[in-house]
Amino acid sequence: MTNSRGHILWVDDEVEHLKPHILFLEEKGYTLSKATNGQDAVVMSKSNQFDLILLDHSMPGMDGIETLSELKKHRSSQLIIMITKTEDEWLMDEAISGQVEQFLIKPVNPSQIFMACKQALEKKKLTQEKATSEYLKQFQEIDMTMQETLFVDDWWNLYDRLVDWQIKFDTYKDTGLGNILEEQINTCNREFTHFIESNYSAWIHMEDRPMLTKDIVPQYVVPRLKDHEKVCLLVVDCMRYDHFKTMMPLLEPLFNIELEYCLSLLPTATPYSRNAIFSGMFPDEMISKYPRQASDMKEDAPSLNQYEKQFLIDQLKVHHLKDTSVHYHKIWAVEEGNKFQSRIKEYASQDLIALVVNFVDILAHKSSQMDVLKEIVPDETGYRAAVKNWLEQSWLLKVLKYYSEMGVTVIMTSDHGSIRVQNDVMVSADRTASSGVRYKYGRNINTNPKNALVIKDPKDYRLPEFGPQPSYVIAKNDNYFIYPNEAHKYQGKFNNSFQHGGISMEEMIVPLAIMKSRS
Repeated sequence: MTNSRGHILWVDDEVEHLKPHILFLEEKGYTLSKATNGQDAVVMSKSNQFDLILLDHSMPGMDGIETLSELKKHRSSQLIIMITKTEDEWLMDEAISGQVEQFLIKPVNPSQIFMACKQALEKKKLTQEKATSEYLKQFQEIDMTMQETLFVDDWWNLYDRLVDWQIKFDTYKDTGLGNILEEQINTCNREFTHFIESNYSAWIHMEDRPMLTKDIVPQYVVPRLKDHEKVCLLVVDCMRYDHFKTMMPLLEPLFNIELEYCLSLLPTATPYSRNAIFSGMFPDEMISKYPRQASDMKEDAPSLNQYEKQFLIDQLKVHHLKDTSVHYHKIWAVEEGNKFQSRIKEYASQDLIALVVNFVDILAHKSSQMDVLKEIVPDETGYRAAVKNWLEQSWLLKVLKYYSEMGVTVIMTSDHGSIRVQNDVMVSADRTASSGVRYKYGRNINTNPKNALVIKDPKDYRLPEFGPQPSYVIAKNDNYFIYPNEAHKYQGKFNNSFQHGGISMEEMIVPLAIMKSRS
């Protein structure tokens, strides 16, 4: 059986009449064992590791459905194809609910049986091989694309393709191409960083520019409110584009989803990009209008998003929606989420529900601090899986089901993403500098421009100016900042963790999903 394509057990009370079928499968390279009743099949399955079982439905004694149940008790992952003479739908339902791989109707010919066996046993291998071949072809195409002059939409389309391959390789881990894809993403990020360096400071002084997080409310929320739609603005802090695409299979049964994108402001962090969503302002405008926010940012306060509700109400007034009823809710713990979900009907009359959900951001930060989370979220694959599993079990999915049933339009987005940092970079700064790992501001801050965007004049980037000689440094690619006198401490704490604040596709290309009920 060393060279066998698979070991198959065929269970049929008339199995001796199936000799032509068995010979055909053996000629194709399979190894066949036979059983004439369900009891023998169950006994044989306990002492043999069959790759596939062909199971007849109509047998004396234990019929196919009973045998199926016993076989699955012993080995729940056992691949089983059921064969029957009847086309009764109830039988199909029983078989499908019993987790059969396929359901064949007699009479079946040898080629039909062979095709069913091949599909059951080799589908994953064949799809992996096809995925490998397709990616190697696209690898060349992506490399060629990188030689061209790219615009923002081109970068989004390119990143979208790379994310799709990441998600495919999450399923097909044995292709051996994961490291090649990771290196290609790193290469793309280096080029993307050059693109942002060359264009960002010009964009933010132009009206005809790419969509930024500050534009989400005026372009996507305001028009719907003026058309008297009920809207939920759902901001999942730190949710990346790949996170959303991983969650889409859970959301598509509830909503028709139009998936777009926008760019996070720099630095890709809450005080700048998330506050921009709710205020509709660049950071320099925001601190000019809201002195308390300026004070919090200047002092690097523990919370830099305390005024989002006021920002949002004031922004709606600017757009002549001062009478719009608004409920704002920030959720940072499961108890608060469950509480919101239990009271959701109380907020149903509101024109706009604004939800900020901090789970993904907390997961990113805590994964660098807790050993158990380092095990669960060791890399991008683990991060995507953790975010999808959270949504599947969370109060939020129940809330979204309710909004789907009620016909509420959900605008689901993020303020920024995060990147797994793997390269430490020395930075010099005085003791008043801010504490960020991927960005810093203050006086006398400096680092090698090869590793970071060094901003000496904050006005060029519409950033706040705090104190004399203010400057910013924003990390490029997968770099993170450390101080020379505590290098080992920061390396041990932050290396291979997920951080934000810098320049990368993962942090800057933000998902923007317009979700309308299927009801």
